[in-house]
Amino acid sequence: MPNPKGTPENLEPIKSNREEQLTTTLSFRVTEKMKEDVKALDDPPEFCRQAIQKALDEKKAKDK
Repeated sequence: MPNPKGTPENLEPIKSNREEQLTTTLSFRVTEKMKEDVKALDDPPEFCRQAIQKALDEKKAKDK
């Protein structure tokens, strides 16, 4: 009988080649249209990370 929890390899954290590991989550509300548009992209999580980082960089540059 197979293990219902999967193989031990499935329980290991996902390996990433990023400089900083993605260790936390962030959630916020958006309109239904925004959600549909983002979900239609090839890589929605990466798109959101890049958009947030770009906005943070612009804000930091403006505040200097």
